[in-house]
Amino acid sequence: MDTVTRMASSRPVVIFSRSSCSMCHTIKSLLLEFGVNPAVYELDEMTKGPEIEQALTLRLGRNPIVPAVFIGGEFAGGASEIISLHLQRTLQPMLRNAGALWV
Repeated sequence: MDTVTRMASSRPVVIFSRSSCSMCHTIKSLLLEFGVNPAVYELDEMTKGPEIEQALTLRLGRNPIVPAVFIGGEFAGGASEIISLHLQRTLQPMLRNAGALWV
């Protein structure tokens, strides 16, 4: 759990993902379009990926576990929540407040 907390706080935006996940790709693309440079952890490509995924499952208690987006060290949501924030026009201010956007 401490590993997940440390990783989630390492940058203004952190995404836990799987390289083969289409929704993960969509969320990464959306954030990149804003000019965000997130830390992306591809769980299926990491040696400790299964352990991190289990810790995320325990912490977040949701399925599917990826994408899991953290903004400013706080869990912001998965794909549907991030898209909803974008449509409500609250995602960009969140990113700005976390220091992920400069404009």
